Amino acid sequence: MPDIPAISVVIPLYNKGPYIARALNSVLAQTFQDFEVIVVDGSTDDGAEVVKGFDDSRIRLIQEEGVGVSAARNQGVAAARAELIAFLDADDEWMPRHLETLMRLRENYPEAGLYATAYSIFTTRSELKSPRFTSIPPAPWEGVLPSYFLVAAMSSTPILTSSVGIPKDIFRESSGFRIGLNMFEDSLLWGQIALKHPVVFSWQRGAIYHLGSDNRLSNRIVDFEHPFVKIAEDTIRKRQISAAKLEDLKEYIARLKLDFARRSIALGKNELARSILLNIETKRYRWRKLGYLFASALPISALPETTLLNLWKLMKGG
Repeated sequence: MPDIPAISVVIPLYNKGPYIARALNSVLAQTFQDFEVIVVDGSTDDGAEVVKGFDDSRIRLIQEEGVGVSAARNQGVAAARAELIAFLDADDEWMPRHLETLMRLRENYPEAGLYATAYSIFTTRSELKSPRFTSIPPAPWEGVLPSYFLVAAMSSTPILTSSVGIPKDIFRESSGFRIGLNMFEDSLLWGQIALKHPVVFSWQRGAIYHLGSDNRLSNRIVDFEHPFVKIAEDTIRKRQISAAKLEDLKEYIARLKLDFARRSIALGKNELARSILLNIETKRYRWRKLGYLFASALPISALPETTLLNLWKLMKGG
C-alpha cells in the first residue's frame, strides 16, 4: 500500500478537454511533490483520454456520468487519502508554490478551517489581473483573516475554489459542496466554515483563474438568491454568532442581497428587486441600495441600449 500523501488534489472534469492538460501540468510542476491527484470526470469530450495520457501513478481517474460539479468534488474528497484537500478546476492552473504555501499555512495554523492563497485572473482579453482586496493586512502578510466576512463584503472574494485547501474533517463537518446548485456552491461552503472556524490567507499568489474558458457557469446570470443568506440570517436569529462577527456578517448578507437585486433588475424583474432592496439593512452600502432602488423604478424595456449599458456598468461598480 503506497504511503498516504500529505495532500489530495481534487479536480472535477466536465467537457474541459482543451484545458485539463494545463491544469495537470501545473500540479505536477509544484515545488511540493507529496500529493495525489483525483480527477472525477463526467465528460462527453476527450478529457478523460487526455488524463489517461499522463504517465504518473499519483493521478487517479474516476469516471461518472452527469454527476455535476458539487457531486464530483464531493466524490473526489470521499476517495482522497490525505487529511488536507486542495481543489483545482479543470480550466484553471496553479503557480509552482501553491501547495507549498498551503502546507505551510496548515502547519502554522492547524486550528483553521480554510487555507487560501491569493490568485490572479486571466481575462477574456488575455490580461493577467489581480483582484481587489480590502481589510487584509498588506503583503507579504499571511495569517488568520481579521474578518473573513468583512473582506467578502467589501472586496473580491478572498477565496477561490482553485486557491483553497480544506482539512478533510472540516469538509465533512460542513457536508461538502451542496448538491443541485449550479452557482454559489463554493462561496456557500466558505461561509459555512467561516461561521465556525478561522480562515487563513496568504498573499503568496498560488492560482490563476481563467475567466474566459468555455462552459464557465459563472459567466451566466442566475435568478435565485445566494443560499448562504438564509443560513446567515438563521444564525443571527438563533444568536449563534459572536458579537465580533455580527456587523461584518450583516454587511456580507447585504452585499449578497444587493447582488440578487442587481441580477433581478438585469432580468427585468423590477418588482422582485424592489422587494429585496426594501428589506436590506446596511451601513456601508446605503448609496448602492438607493441607486438600485432608482434603477428598479425605471421602465427598463423603454430605455435605449446605450443607457442600459451605462446603467449596468454603474451598478456593477456600485
